[in-house]
Amino acid sequence: MAKTRVSTTVETDLLERARAVHGHHTDASLLKAALTAYLAAHREAEIDAAYAKAYAERPIDEPDEWGSLAQWRARAGAS
Repeated sequence: MAKTRVSTTVETDLLERARAVHGHHTDASLLKAALTAYLAAHREAEIDAAYAKAYAERPIDEPDEWGSLAQWRARAGAS
C-alpha cells in the first residue's frame, strides 16, 4: 500500500493527551488510529442518515402488503 508522509502542527496539550490515551506507540500509529476512527464515525453517520431517509420515505405506520411495522411491533410486544 502506498504511503504518504504527513507533517503538521497541533496543540501540545491535545497531542500529549492523545499520546497518553493511545499508549506507548508511535505518533504514526496514533494518527492512523485517529484517521481510522474518524472514517468509521463518518461511515456510521452515513448509515444513520440512510435509515432516517428510509423511515422518512416509508413511515413505520405506513402499511404495505405485510401490514405496518408499527402494528407488528405492537403485536410482538404484547406476546
